[in-house]
Amino acid sequence: MNMMQKENLYNSALSLLKQLIETQSFSGEEDQTAGLINTWLQNYGVKTTITHNNVWAVNKYFSEDKPTILLNSHHDTVRPNKGYTRTPLKAEEENGKLFGLGSNDAGAPLVSLLNTFVYYYNKTDLKYNLVMAATGEEESSGPHGLNSLIKQLPEIDFAIVGEPTQMQMAIAEKGLLVLDGYAPGIAGHAAHENTDNAIYKALEDIHWIKNYHFQKISPLLGKVKMTVTQIEAGSEHNVVPAECHFVVDIRVNENYRNEEIFDFIQSNTKSNMVARSFNLNPSFISADHPVVLAGKKWGRETYGSPTLSDQSVLSCPSLKMGPGDSTRSHQADEFIYLNELKEGIDLYINILSEIL
Repeated sequence: MNMMQKENLYNSALSLLKQLIETQSFSGEEDQTAGLINTWLQNYGVKTTITHNNVWAVNKYFSEDKPTILLNSHHDTVRPNKGYTRTPLKAEEENGKLFGLGSNDAGAPLVSLLNTFVYYYNKTDLKYNLVMAATGEEESSGPHGLNSLIKQLPEIDFAIVGEPTQMQMAIAEKGLLVLDGYAPGIAGHAAHENTDNAIYKALEDIHWIKNYHFQKISPLLGKVKMTVTQIEAGSEHNVVPAECHFVVDIRVNENYRNEEIFDFIQSNTKSNMVARSFNLNPSFISADHPVVLAGKKWGRETYGSPTLSDQSVLSCPSLKMGPGDSTRSHQADEFIYLNELKEGIDLYINILSEIL
């Protein structure tokens, strides 16, 4: 890739990113940004498909005889928090930074992957097919995001998911399992004897959750972490409640599946445990996978990520990598460094060049 190509790709990415920032795309309301991305791809001669607010395409010389790589990132955003001192939906360049809601999470990774895709789109001699999917509802884990698209896509051999990782390679990602616990009791007057207090029964299960440690510890993601984050019961000081409800947030390493964790907890607690979803599973790709080795060749390091992404809905090996910094995500006055955007495009193209 020569200097002129690099500069053209960077300028294209920056222009699109500014348009995305200035177009409202709260999670579940991404129709306008889907239209922007669709038009942008079509201007490069790409044949696109829109499913819900997910825009996807395959490379021009797609062949069913070749393995397939998915390039994925999301174009929805969270709603801006009250700490913003700048206009969230205004793209502003200042001191080498581009400010704006979604600039870091995940606008910069998205436009970098889109430009990587169009760079390879017309090439005839690729060893892999490429599928580009710009998806919605990632921030809300909604029903019409990447999870709704998977069955329509060609069979995927591995995926690169664009999230802000400082272009380092997250080769493992913790899954998420949220449980609602319902401890039953018998309602009664607090002045009378009551041996079936729902709060006390819930506390027994909470004590077990606090102290139990799953045995399989990951060198990348550490231990499975269970945290009780909410509890509610009762309405009057003198009434023993009939039920106590509590919520458990569980971060699962790659050694377990969510169903396995749930079954074990259910068998060791007295409360009725209800899983909100089993879909957000942990992710993993081998450190010896060709794309990981290619990344190492270009100076990238590997690590395990505690944050959740669309990797959780993929059943294939996946790598999370993109320009930006995860610590900036969802913060007020979100920004991306312009040199991070340049680096992201270059590294995506160079890493893929090692295997394509």
